Amino acid sequence: MKRSFIVFVALLVVIVAIASNRVYSQNNTHQQTAGETTHETSGTEHTSGGGHSESVVVPVLFALIVLLVTAKIGGDAFERFQQPAVLGELVIGVVIGNLALVGIDSLEFLKENISLEVLAEIGVMILLFEVGLETNIKEMLSVGASAFVVATLGVIAPFFLGWGVAAWFLPAESLYTHVFIGATLCATSVGITARVLKDINKVKSREGQIILGAAVIDDIMGLVVLSIVTGLISAAGSGAEGVNSGAILSSVLKAVGFIVGALLIGSYLVPKIFKFGLRVKATGVLLTIALAVCFLLAFLAEKIGLAAIVGAFAAGLIMDDVHYRGYVERGEHGLDELIRPIALFLVPIFFVRMGLLVDLRTFSDPSILGFAGALTLAAIIGKQVCSLGVWNKGTNKFAVGLGMIPRGEVGLIFAKIGAGIFLAGVPIVSKPTYSAVVIMVMVTTLVTPPLLKISLLRKQEIAEKISSDVI
Repeated sequence: MKRSFIVFVALLVVIVAIASNRVYSQNNTHQQTAGETTHETSGTEHTSGGGHSESVVVPVLFALIVLLVTAKIGGDAFERFQQPAVLGELVIGVVIGNLALVGIDSLEFLKENISLEVLAEIGVMILLFEVGLETNIKEMLSVGASAFVVATLGVIAPFFLGWGVAAWFLPAESLYTHVFIGATLCATSVGITARVLKDINKVKSREGQIILGAAVIDDIMGLVVLSIVTGLISAAGSGAEGVNSGAILSSVLKAVGFIVGALLIGSYLVPKIFKFGLRVKATGVLLTIALAVCFLLAFLAEKIGLAAIVGAFAAGLIMDDVHYRGYVERGEHGLDELIRPIALFLVPIFFVRMGLLVDLRTFSDPSILGFAGALTLAAIIGKQVCSLGVWNKGTNKFAVGLGMIPRGEVGLIFAKIGAGIFLAGVPIVSKPTYSAVVIMVMVTTLVTPPLLKISLLRKQEIAEKISSDVI
């Protein structure tokens, strides 16, 4: 069954690629013909039959068909093997992005299409907004100091290990590249770990509570680290020399100040905005307000030199369901239900596009494979240091460390941001380095579910056996 499904997926991808080759070739021919007609008529715009608009819209529409359909197929294929759908979306992106290696280059335009890039950017903001919505600060704080220590160790150790590995394998790259690679190892994918815990009914266990609490704190710390690093790179791009304590302190204060300020000011203003919105009789007011706040904070984050996802995440944190209860009471859907369809549309575009940017030719260099392996090892070992922060007796420390391993969507977001930051005309994360980071993300995401299940369930089996022997 599984083998036949894989064959079906492979055939479907090939069929889509061949079909797209004809469609896109026809579109290119149409554009060239329109261009020749325009030239021959001395600059007269070609608008017959809407040709001018069609040349812009048609490639985007076709790209959306390819990306959305293949993303769903890839996600379904991996879920059949009890793996996160995000991995399937990423892998299908890698496949599509490297079809040129077998002579099919009709989908190469997907990598450079500006419209898809914009949609992917909005998708990742919606993703972080969703994560913020699902994060309950009170519950996070109730987990206790243990989760905070676990999260802190889970940021510090991977950061410096990643920095060291990058400096060792990429000596020709700048210090900022080494630091940024360290930052990509900091955060943990809350979604993937939460799903595993839910599958084995361990969300309410002591280990589950520590893992989830630490993962959320870990993500916040990771976003702060990302903001600091991108701030330092921006300062260097504007002419500042070297990394000094003043620049670091400024970046720290800026990142922490933005998140704390957004939480404090937002917690005061958002309820008032939602209350005012109840007076508006038009439909969709709740969703409109929520998206406006999300994009406003993302915009402000970008304006002060932070990543837009920091603002989107902060926006999700301040959207307490108590604030919009009036909308639900009058018969409207909750915010999480309203935002879900938008996420289902935009988020897969982001992940498939991340896979598209992976160039498999970079792995022809053995050193890149070595770097990917060392980076993956650093990512795993760095999170195992988390177990040192667990001091509760009877807690499975090893399981806590395993639960913090997956980088998932967070690692991809960091890598994507690095690939888009340029210093002296050179991207901070080059194509080979980006490919190595994607390999790290895939491996850490793949190994966590089975290892965490084995660790937690084995402890339960041992406890049950001891109990039966005593009885």
